[in-house]
Amino acid sequence: MAEFERYGRDYDITCAASAIEAITLMSRLRSDGRPIAMVVAESELPDMNLLEALATFRSIVPTARRVVGIHWSMFMEHSESLRPALQKGKFDTFLLIPRGPRDEEFHYAITELLSDWGATVAAPEVEVIRIMSTELTPLTMSIRDFLDRMGMPYRTHTPASAEGRATAERYAATGVQPAGAPLPELLVHSLRGDGTDVIAPTSVRDVAVLLYGRPSDIDVGTVVDLVVVGAGPAGLAAAVYAASEGLRTVVLESDAVGGQAGTSSMIRNYLGFPRGISGMRLAQRARTQAIRFGARFITGWPVDRLLIEEALAPYRLITEGGEIAARSVVISTGVAYRRLGVAALEDLVGVGVHYGAAMSAAREMDGQDVFVVGGGNSAGQAAIHLARHARSVTIVVRRPDLSSTMSDYLIGEIAFNPRIAVRGTSEVVDGGGAGRLEWIVLRDNATGEHQRCAANGLFLLLGASPHCDWLPGAVERDRDGFVLTGRDVPRERWVDDIPPPELATSEPGLFAAGDIRSGSMKRVAAASGEGASVVPLVHRWLANLREAQTS
Repeated sequence: MAEFERYGRDYDITCAASAIEAITLMSRLRSDGRPIAMVVAESELPDMNLLEALATFRSIVPTARRVVGIHWSMFMEHSESLRPALQKGKFDTFLLIPRGPRDEEFHYAITELLSDWGATVAAPEVEVIRIMSTELTPLTMSIRDFLDRMGMPYRTHTPASAEGRATAERYAATGVQPAGAPLPELLVHSLRGDGTDVIAPTSVRDVAVLLYGRPSDIDVGTVVDLVVVGAGPAGLAAAVYAASEGLRTVVLESDAVGGQAGTSSMIRNYLGFPRGISGMRLAQRARTQAIRFGARFITGWPVDRLLIEEALAPYRLITEGGEIAARSVVISTGVAYRRLGVAALEDLVGVGVHYGAAMSAAREMDGQDVFVVGGGNSAGQAAIHLARHARSVTIVVRRPDLSSTMSDYLIGEIAFNPRIAVRGTSEVVDGGGAGRLEWIVLRDNATGEHQRCAANGLFLLLGASPHCDWLPGAVERDRDGFVLTGRDVPRERWVDDIPPPELATSEPGLFAAGDIRSGSMKRVAAASGEGASVVPLVHRWLANLREAQTS
C-alpha cells in the first residue's frame, strides 16, 4: 500500500485482503459507476489461483490494467510460470515489488499503464479542445478521432450544457454568424491562450488549420533541404534523423500524425517497449523529438501535386494551403485501407462503420456487438482493444483462420479472450440501420449461406492501397501503384547502367520509405528503419546538388 501513496491525490487507492474481497469490492464499484484504472495482485493469493482471479477481475472490469507483483525471493520461480499467461494477455505485466523507497523503475511501469488507461479509456480530466455538438455526426466522430490521434485532450458537450452555451456565446461574439441565424450544430473551441479560437468546422481540415496552421504560414526561407510527405513511422523517423543532422526539414501530413500505425491501440512487439505502446503515443513522441531538432509539421494538408521543373531545380509541392519548395523529398505517405465496396455500409461511415481502429469510436461500443474485418496485426490489435469495451467482437476474414496473416502473440491473445471470436471464410456483403449501423449480413464463402447479424460497430481494416496519386508520371511505380526504388526501378531509368540506391526512386532527389515503397515489409519497425536509412542518401544527394550548382 505504501508504494502507491504517491498516487493518492489523483486516484482512490483501496486494499483487499483476498481475491474474494477484491472481487466483491470491484463489483460494488462497477455497480456504482466508479471507473477502475488498475488492479495490482500479488503472485500468490490466499484464497484463489492467481490466473483464475485475474480472469474474474477482467470479466468485471475489462478496461482495468492488471499488474502482478512478485516478491524478490519468488521472482525466478513465479516469473517463469507466469510468462505463458503474460504472452496470452491474461494480465498486462509483472513487476518486482519494491524493497525500498524511490524504486522509479517500478513507478515508471505503473505510470505508463495508468497513462495508457487515461488515454484510451478514461474521460479526460482537462480539455484543450471543446467540442459542442448536437449529436454524434460522422464529422463530429472524425474530428474526435483526429484529436485522439494527435494526443489532444478534448470533451464533447451539448448546446444545453454550461460549456456548450459558453462556446456558443464566444462564437456569436466573433461576428461570423449573421444576427438571428440559427446556431451551427457543431462548434470547435480551442482553449489555448486566451481561449478565443472557435469555429464552425465543415471538415477535419478546418480543425487542423485552427490548431496547426497551413503550409503558407511557415516562414522557412526560399527552399528547404527536405520535405517529408507523410508522418507515419517512416516519415517521422526521417524527420527526426534529418532535423537532428541539421537539415531544414518540413513534414506534410494529410491526416493525423502516425499514419495507420497511429490508430493502433497497443503495439506490443516494437523494440524497447516491453509493456507495449499505443500507436498514438509512439507517433506523438516521435513528433516531439523531431520538433526538438527543428523539424516543422503541417497537419491536415495533402499534397495535390509535385512539380519537377529541372534536374537541379528545387521540387515544388503544391497544396491547397500553399506551396513549399525543397531540394529533396521523401515519399512516406503509406497506404490507405481498401474500401469495402458495399454501398449501404459506405453511407454509414462515421455512424457505426469505421475504416481503421477509430479510437474515439471504441468508447461508444460499451456493451455492444462489434465486428472487425481484416486479418492483419492492425485488425488483431483493434479487436483486443474493442474487447475492453464491447460485449462481443467478431473478427471476419476470408481465409480459414489468422495463422498466415497475423503475428503469433496476437493470435494467442485473441484465442484466450472470451469476448473475441474469429469467423473464417466469410465476408460482409450488406448492412444497414436507421441513421446508424444496426445490422450486417455475412456470407460464408465455403457454403454460400448468408446470415444477418445484429451489429453496432463495424471496423474495416482491409489491407493496403498506395497513397501516391499526387506523384508525377515520371516516378516509376509497380502494377499495384507502389513506388519502385533501387534495383526495382526499370533498367532504362538507371544511370550508366547503375541502379539507384535502395531507397531512391527513378527521379534523382526523390526517395521513398515505408509502406508506400514496393516490396516493403509493412511493419512499424521496418518503416522506422527505412526512414532513418534514407537520410544518408538525402545528404549524398544534397552534396552532389551543391557540387553541380557550383561547377
